[in-house]
Amino acid sequence: MITLVLVLAGGAAGAVLRLLIDTAAAARFGRRLPWGVLTANVLGALLLGLLHDTVPAWLVALAGTGFCGGLTTWSTLAADTVRLPRAHGVLNLALNLVLGLSAAALGWWLAS
Repeated sequence: MITLVLVLAGGAAGAVLRLLIDTAAAARFGRRLPWGVLTANVLGALLLGLLHDTVPAWLVALAGTGFCGGLTTWSTLAADTVRLPRAHGVLNLALNLVLGLSAAALGWWLAS
């Protein structure tokens, strides 16, 4: 039961932070590319990499499954990529993949 509460709390916090990041990015850079979703996805990947295998299970539930699960979003990435003009969609997908994988690797390396 405690794990469920941790995931719920982390997920709520992550979703709120994603909304704040997306709103701030849209106000600053416009909506030509979904910079807020990219930022949230890269931050989430970095945090998941940092969690690695060295943290207790309760922290993985709270920060990994909950917070990062609420912060990052595959569905919005997919929807944004499809609705963008082709060149921008390809760029959006490439940036999310390359920066996200790089951030996860960096986090894993820092945690090791």
